[in-house]
Amino acid sequence: MSKKYFGTDGIRGRVGEYPITPDFMLKLGWAAGMAFRKMGACKVLVGKDTRISGYMFESALEAGLTSAGADVMLLGPMPTPAIAYLTRTFQAQAGIVISASHNPHDDNGIKFFSGQGTKLPDDIELMIEELLDTPMTVVESSKIGKVSRINDASGRYIEFCKGSVPTGTSFSGLKIVVDCAHGATYKVAPSVFRELGAEVVVLSAQPNGLNINDNCGSTHTEALQAAVLAEQADLGIAFDGDGDRVLMVDHTGTVVDGDELLFIIARDLHGRGKLQGGVVGTLMSNLGLELALADLDIPFVRANVGDRYVISELLERNWVIGGENSGHIVCFDHTTTGDAIIAALQVLMALKARSEGLAQSRQALRKCPQVLINVRFGGGVNPLEHAKVKQASERVTQAMAGRGRVLLRKSGTEPLVRVMVEGEDEAQVRGYAEELAKLVTEVSA
Repeated sequence: MSKKYFGTDGIRGRVGEYPITPDFMLKLGWAAGMAFRKMGACKVLVGKDTRISGYMFESALEAGLTSAGADVMLLGPMPTPAIAYLTRTFQAQAGIVISASHNPHDDNGIKFFSGQGTKLPDDIELMIEELLDTPMTVVESSKIGKVSRINDASGRYIEFCKGSVPTGTSFSGLKIVVDCAHGATYKVAPSVFRELGAEVVVLSAQPNGLNINDNCGSTHTEALQAAVLAEQADLGIAFDGDGDRVLMVDHTGTVVDGDELLFIIARDLHGRGKLQGGVVGTLMSNLGLELALADLDIPFVRANVGDRYVISELLERNWVIGGENSGHIVCFDHTTTGDAIIAALQVLMALKARSEGLAQSRQALRKCPQVLINVRFGGGVNPLEHAKVKQASERVTQAMAGRGRVLLRKSGTEPLVRVMVEGEDEAQVRGYAEELAKLVTEVSA
C-alpha cells in the first residue's frame, strides 16, 4: 500500500506548507500516540535539531501525544542517532526527531524510530496514516500523558560515542577541525573528540535557528577545507544539521566522501577479522568502491538510495557496515542507524591502526569520474517516465559499452531528479550528464 505522508526518510517539506504545519503536527502526534498505545503503556522521546521551527513543532507534537495518553520525554537539540540510542536505553516505545537533516532552515520534517532504535516498520507508518484520516479525540483527563525533560541526554550520548572505541583509546597528538553545521552536533561532537584526547578547532557551532547548514557542514565544505589548511590540522570532519552524515577533509584540503570513508572502515574491519560478510552501498556508490573492495575479496551489494534501504539490506544479510557517498554510514557493530560521530571515530581508529594520514589511507580507492546534476521539476510531473528521457538514457548506456553507467532517479526528500553518469573518461561523462540533465529540464518545463 502506498503512503500518503511518509517518504523514504519520514515526513518532510517546507515550513508552513502542508503537511509541515502546527495543526498537522498536533494531529500527527495524536495519531502516533494512539498507534503506539496499541502496544501497551506508551513513552515517546522527542528530540530536534537547531532550526527555529523546531520549537513550534515540538510543542504541537507534545500536545498531540499527551492527548492520546502518551508520556513524552523531551531531549532538546540532539543528533538524530542520539535519539535512536536514547529511545533504546530509556525503553521507550518510540523516538521522534524534528529535523530536515541537511536542508536549509525553512524546511523541517519528522522522523520516527521504533523502540529498538530502528526505522518504524511499514505497518506502523500505515497505521499512523490511517489514524490521521480519523477525527481526533482526547483520552479522559486521568489518562492524559505527562511531559518531562531528560537533562543529561548530551552526557549519555557522549559516553555512548566514546564507548564505540576501545577503552584507553587516545587521539592525543591529533589536530582536527570539526564543522558542526550550526546543527544538532554543536555541543556533543567537540566534546567527544576532546575527551578522547584530540586537539579540536570548532567551526559553525553557534546555532541561531536560521543558520543551520548555511554555507557550512557536510553540504558546504569550503570553510572547513580552508580552516584545515590555515590551522595545519591533520584532518577536518564535517557533519550535517542533524548529525547522521559525515564527510572529511584531509590535510591537503581535499574532501573525502562517504564512499572513501566506508572503504577505510571496511578495510580496517576486514584486516582485523571483524568484517561480518561484506559491504552495502547504494546505486550512487562510486564504481571505484566496488573495485577496491573486490581487490580485498570483500563482497559488495548496492541498495536503493536512502539509509532506510541500506539498513534493510544489512539486516537481511546480517552484515555490519554500509553507507552512501553522501556520508550516511551505518556501523551495525556499534549502533542501529547512521551515526556521523561514531562513523568518524571508526575512521580515526582505522587511521591510527595503520599509522596513516587520511590522504594516504584514501589512495587505495581510485574513484571513477562521476558527475551528478540535480534538476528541479514540478511536483506533479515525472520526467523519468518521458519517452525521450528513457531513450536518451538507453543510448548513453550503450555508448559507454559496459565501461560506465547511467542513473536517473527522483529524490526522496526534494522535488529533484538526480542525473548521474559514471565512467572512465571525465570529459565524456560530464558531456553525457549535461545532455541528459538538459533533456530532463526540457521535458519538465
